[in-house]
Amino acid sequence: MKKLTAIIVFGISFGLLEAIVVTYLRQLIDPSVVSNYGLASLKNATVYLNLYAIAFLSPKNPVLLNFHIATIESFREFSTIIMLLCVAYLSGTNIKQRIGAFLVAFGFWDIFYYVFLMVLVGWPKSIFDLDVYFLIPVAWVGPIITPLVCSTLIIIGGAILFLKNKN
Repeated sequence: MKKLTAIIVFGISFGLLEAIVVTYLRQLIDPSVVSNYGLASLKNATVYLNLYAIAFLSPKNPVLLNFHIATIESFREFSTIIMLLCVAYLSGTNIKQRIGAFLVAFGFWDIFYYVFLMVLVGWPKSIFDLDVYFLIPVAWVGPIITPLVCSTLIIIGGAILFLKNKN
């Protein structure tokens, strides 16, 4: 149980770090972004996707216009997954436990990323606001409720795998 608690704390802390990084990136790309969070909704998704998303979604998107930044952003996402895999590897004693640890860390990271964005910048305003989930292998976009539901299920499945497969 101590390892599972450490995995959860890691996931939550990683969510905070990711929210801070994304806040900085959005502020650097467009300083009006942080003060205008919350404009996103399904009815004005075009504004959101053009101004707020860090993804390859619009020719007007600053990231798309700067190949160097786009490449760095993709590497940031890739390194996030690698760090989650490393924590999972170190936490588990067998493959099932490691998969479980990865799922738990990933789920808590993903949920708390949104929690901390709400605390830091007041966004999202609704679980139906649109967001860019990942850039790898292509940009994934949808309402925030999707990763929240998926991550909750992932956490439950991961915890079961982790706890049932002790040596």
